[in-house]
Amino acid sequence: MKLMSGNSNLPLVKAIASYLDLKITEVSVRRFADEEIFVEIHENVRGEDVFVVQSTSYPANDNLMELLICIDALKRASARRITAVLPYFGYARQDRKPGPRTPISAKLVANLLTVAGANRVLSVDLHAAQIQGFFDIPTDNLYGAPVMSADIKSRFSNRNITVVSPDVGGVVRARALAKRLDNAPLAIVDKRRERPGESEVMNIIGDVEGRFCILVDDIVDSAGTLCNAAAALKEGGAEDVVAYCTHGVLSGGAVPRVDKSSLSELVITDTIATYEAAAASDKIRILTIAPLLAEAVKRIADESSVSSLFD
Repeated sequence: MKLMSGNSNLPLVKAIASYLDLKITEVSVRRFADEEIFVEIHENVRGEDVFVVQSTSYPANDNLMELLICIDALKRASARRITAVLPYFGYARQDRKPGPRTPISAKLVANLLTVAGANRVLSVDLHAAQIQGFFDIPTDNLYGAPVMSADIKSRFSNRNITVVSPDVGGVVRARALAKRLDNAPLAIVDKRRERPGESEVMNIIGDVEGRFCILVDDIVDSAGTLCNAAAALKEGGAEDVVAYCTHGVLSGGAVPRVDKSSLSELVITDTIATYEAAAASDKIRILTIAPLLAEAVKRIADESSVSSLFD
C-alpha cells in the first residue's frame, strides 16, 4: 500500500500517514510558466495499491486537475489499484439541474475521475448521498457524525441538547446526529432562499425554548445560512447555539460573519486546509478527521468492512 498526496491538504495527509505508520510517496507536483500542472512520481508504484489524497477545495479547478494528472501518472506507472481519496468533493452541490440548460457538474467530475483511471473513490459527507450513484466504480462515503458526536458528548453532555437542521434538506443528516446523541430532540429551520448565496429565515419547526441548540450541516461556505439560523434560534428562546459542519469552505467574508454572529462556536473538520483567518478566529474550532480516513484506507487495503466503522 502507498499513500500519495496532492498539494491541497498536506497537513491532513501527514496526519493520515502518521496514523498508518506509512511514508508519503515522493512526488513532484509543479507548474510550468503557463500554469500547466506537471506530476512526476519518484518511487516505483508498479503493482501497488495506491491512495491519492486530494480535496478539491479552493482553488477547485487547480486541485481537481492535480488529482486527475496524479491518477493518470499512476495508471501509466502500472499501479495495481488507484483509490482517489477526496475528503472534500468539490462540485458536489451541482448534483442536479436547477433550471433549463444547466450542467450536472458532479456527474462530470465523477466521469473525469473514472476516465483518468481511478478504480475506487473515498470521500467524506458527500453533499448528496446519491452522488455515489454517479460513479460506475466502488464509492465509499464516510460520515463526520461519529467524530462530531464524540466531541459533543465530551463537551456538552450535561446540556439540554436539541439538534437543529438549518434547512429542510439537511433533516436526514441532523436526525442521524441526534440518534447518536441518545435520540436528542430535533428542530428544523425553515428558510426561503431568494437568490444564490443569500438566505432568509422564515420560522422554526420544533421547540427550542431554553435548549442548547446544535446546528449541523455538511458545508459552511458563506456562513449566511448558519448565522441567520443562529439568530432565529436565539430569538426563539434558545439558551445557546453551536454549529458543527464537516467542510469549512468559508469563502468571502464568512469568518468575520461568524465572529459577529449569535453562534457561540463553529466546529469544522480538517477535510479542507484551514485558512489563516479561520485559524485565528476565537469562534472557530477544528476537529481532525484523519483517524477516520486512515482507518477507512487501512480497511480498504485489507479488504475488510468499511461500513462497520459506523456501527
